[in-house]
Amino acid sequence: MSGRTLGPGRYGLADLRTGDVIETGQCAVTPALIDAFAAMTGDRFEIHMDRDAALRHGFRDRVAHGLLVLSLVDGLKNQAPAQFAALASLGWDWSFAAPVLAGDSIAATITVAGLRATSDGKRAVATLDFDVTNQRSETVQRGVNRLMIYA
Repeated sequence: MSGRTLGPGRYGLADLRTGDVIETGQCAVTPALIDAFAAMTGDRFEIHMDRDAALRHGFRDRVAHGLLVLSLVDGLKNQAPAQFAALASLGWDWSFAAPVLAGDSIAATITVAGLRATSDGKRAVATLDFDVTNQRSETVQRGVNRLMIYA
């Protein structure tokens, strides 16, 4: 089902339809972000930390952690001019389609795939499909987020 591209505002169940789309802004994935994520998580696998190691493994540059990119995508969702009237994330089903390299930029297209009111009628669960692309419009990550929203 084809939907609207949502403009600025906060959207709850009453405002949404299956197929509605939110386009996020872009985010640069810098070496400093990769370093900070490694410091925070302890994930210092060599392709993240060393360009020469990444080259040895067949990558053109350092590879951003997949979970760093997912975290940045969630931030892009929460900074977009169009936002969901959210309470909490209920889970992610996610895949890493291609590497995100130091210096790449990412953006996401979020499509409302499903809407279900909760039994109390005050909240709902939005099922959101994500397509994350780099600056060359190549899909680098994709997945589904279930988000609790206000009705």
